[in-house]
Amino acid sequence: MPNAKVPKQTSHRSSRSGRFVTERYAKGHPSTTERERIKHPERK
Repeated sequence: MPNAKVPKQTSHRSSRSGRFVTERYAKGHPSTTERERIKHPERK
């Protein structure tokens, strides 16, 4: 299935420490956080 959609999760990460942060914290600190989409491959 080459065209199958891979489930994705949107998460937020601190640019300074690399730790995951909440969406609320990321909105309050846009200059020090990054939003990333993590792909979850199909489990067998």
